[in-house]
Amino acid sequence: MPDFDDGDDTRRPFEGWHGPDRRQPGDRRSGKDRRRVKKDRRKKNLGPPKRTKERRSGIDRRHGDRRSGRDRRSEEGWLDVPLDGTIAPAFELEHVLVAAAREARERARAPFSKFRVGAAIETIDGQIITGCNIENASYGLTVCAERVALLKALSEGHEVFTRIAVVADTERATPPCGPCRQLLWEYCSDIQVILASLKEVKGRYQLSRLLPLPFDRSLLSSERR
Repeated sequence: MPDFDDGDDTRRPFEGWHGPDRRQPGDRRSGKDRRRVKKDRRKKNLGPPKRTKERRSGIDRRHGDRRSGRDRRSEEGWLDVPLDGTIAPAFELEHVLVAAAREARERARAPFSKFRVGAAIETIDGQIITGCNIENASYGLTVCAERVALLKALSEGHEVFTRIAVVADTERATPPCGPCRQLLWEYCSDIQVILASLKEVKGRYQLSRLLPLPFDRSLLSSERR
């Protein structure tokens, strides 16, 4: 076997393995760190590659129409929200409603039972109509605070209601009586009923929970068919 270390390069059978340095510029597989090209590109501030129509061209696809960043909903879907505090949180509106019921209770006419009740009903546009219980010597003609508030609201032209607060000086929550529940369901449907004492709110209930199987006009309609 010939000696390949005698300095004669022409006799090397594997010269292709030890040919010129493949790291020369222009060689596709030169071994040059391609990260250096990106670094040089950033130094020259060449910007992103030119746009193409290819889906995965490397361009930020958010620049396209599909993900332009614009709100694809119509402008009519936006509501201006004032930052001056004109729209109060729900708990603040509840506080105002309960306070109105407490104030109405002070005007109750209850010379016989001494049990004074105040109520405040809220309309769909945020108006509050109050009522108090008014007793009669015959007892049977006594009108509860909830019915007084509701009848006042109906007589003033209100038709849609959101909730009603009932206040009494008791330790436990004082719910509306049966006739009041029936009348509230008839004209207010399944509104929220807030039960409170002179100090705090005792509970919140949907009317459907207080009157789970109501008698209403739907039954009259089915009877006529």
